[in-house]
Amino acid sequence: MKVFVTHAEGDEPLARRVVRALEQAGLEVWDEAGEVYPSDNWAKVIGEALEQAEAMVVLLTPEALDSTRVARDIQFALTKITFKDRLISVLVDIDHVRAKEKMPIIRFSKMITMPASERQDESINQITQALKAVA
Repeated sequence: MKVFVTHAEGDEPLARRVVRALEQAGLEVWDEAGEVYPSDNWAKVIGEALEQAEAMVVLLTPEALDSTRVARDIQFALTKITFKDRLISVLVDIDHVRAKEKMPIIRFSKMITMPASERQDESINQITQALKAVA
């Protein structure tokens, strides 16, 4: 299964951890850091990756709740039939109520809560298991 991980720019270290864990679990993950180069038309490259993806993991942090790009990626996933039951919102250091107020469209996704620092491995394992369950 091809997985697209979307996140705010400032959440890159967390995104790298999630990408590595998903790859170690045998999932094919599109990794923006390794696949978009300065000379690329980044919108085109990301658009192609979204078209090819079969699942999406959304890392929702306080910064991501204000990200137009993250909201746009979620909207895309909600319009694509292959993402049905394969859109996972990971709430990092935010509660469900605040997340749904700031970004109401996430109510259509599966939600996993992740602490800001400790015990993140447990939440990353939940992401992996949720994706494998719908593969």
